[in-house]
Amino acid sequence: MSATTARSRFSSAPGPNGRSGRRAGRDAPQKWGSPFAYVVALLFIGACIAPVIYIVLGGFRTNSQITTSPAALPRPWITANYVNVLKSTRFWGEFANSVLVALASTVGIVVLGLMVSFVIARYDFKLKGAMYSLFAAGLMFPMVIAITPLYIVIKDLGLIDNLLGVIVPQIAFGLPTTVIILVPFLRAIPHEIEEAAAIDGTSRLGFFVRMVIPLSVPGVVTVAILAFIGSWNNYVLPLYVLNSQANFTLPLGVQAFSSQYSTDTAKVLAFTSLAMLPALVFFSIFEKRIVGGLTGAVKG
Repeated sequence: MSATTARSRFSSAPGPNGRSGRRAGRDAPQKWGSPFAYVVALLFIGACIAPVIYIVLGGFRTNSQITTSPAALPRPWITANYVNVLKSTRFWGEFANSVLVALASTVGIVVLGLMVSFVIARYDFKLKGAMYSLFAAGLMFPMVIAITPLYIVIKDLGLIDNLLGVIVPQIAFGLPTTVIILVPFLRAIPHEIEEAAAIDGTSRLGFFVRMVIPLSVPGVVTVAILAFIGSWNNYVLPLYVLNSQANFTLPLGVQAFSSQYSTDTAKVLAFTSLAMLPALVFFSIFEKRIVGGLTGAVKG
């Protein structure tokens, strides 16, 4: 009897309760981890969620309630703050600007990043490693560091107080992360598929559209979500580029609204809650896709 056969019979042999060893291992209850780890995790989760809950509940209170009992629940619950914000054209104008900037930036990052990643992952050429290293080095230079020279470039291009002045730099600074994530996906596609497509008469562009894009959907979805959320929450670049309130995005609008209604804390909290709600909902819905896409990138 070979060792492989012996191991197979041993794993399928019934255990003390009549079940096979393999099935018993799967059905065995998992052990709980260290209580200290759960305490630390709960503290971390509480530190992240508590400010959000406080802001949301603060919008349902009056200024007097916030002053007298800052940590208490609303008594009674006031909806006028949220209703007034939702009725204002200012909020919806800034909301539309944020949606336009986020969608345009996401499309640009995904399209350009996918094309660059395909070339780096599938073709050999001089300075290929240098190009990939250049994108990797871009992760070490956040937008805050380059904001002054970036402002000068945007000003020379005549894009001050223009939404394009926010969209174009966001695409440029979003490409490094996109390339780093997508290259492993595209590199993991078997070359046999490309060779079979070439035998069938499919061009390189046809292979890219028909095969590469569908196979890299998890990575594309991941970078798209990260790009959308990053664009939605971007505050520094719009602060430097946008001057007129008609072009404000929501993060910049929250700052302006807080300055204008500094004495009306409850209304400011309501405006802030509604401004951050889309990003929170978007991230909550696609959280599993982000994790799955990053896992695939690591495996690739």
